[in-house]
Amino acid sequence: MAHAKTSFVCLPCRASYKQAYPHPGNGDRSCPRCAEPLIHVGSAFAAPRRRDSAAWRVLSLLLHAGVRFHKSCCGGPGYRPRTLSEVRARMAYARATGEPFAKALVRYEVP
Repeated sequence: MAHAKTSFVCLPCRASYKQAYPHPGNGDRSCPRCAEPLIHVGSAFAAPRRRDSAAWRVLSLLLHAGVRFHKSCCGGPGYRPRTLSEVRARMAYARATGEPFAKALVRYEVP
């Protein structure tokens, strides 16, 4: 029986790894390159190219805000900003309205 895979990311190495879903209490994974802890990002994640610094900066901001890439009932993770300007607009909206950053970052449109 094949085990379902999910993605883990190492931000310092700009690397993504597909691995089996972590079992409760056994979720800690280390990067095979640098031994830093990997971040569980979800099964609907597609990594940017390693040399795309701007995309990795956006990804870092999303992950540090608590945004992940898990599949929803409709298949994908939903909207995720791809550019720094999209992130800035949503962060400004969150600051102005008091909406949590994680919620504002996944808004398809900012009013």
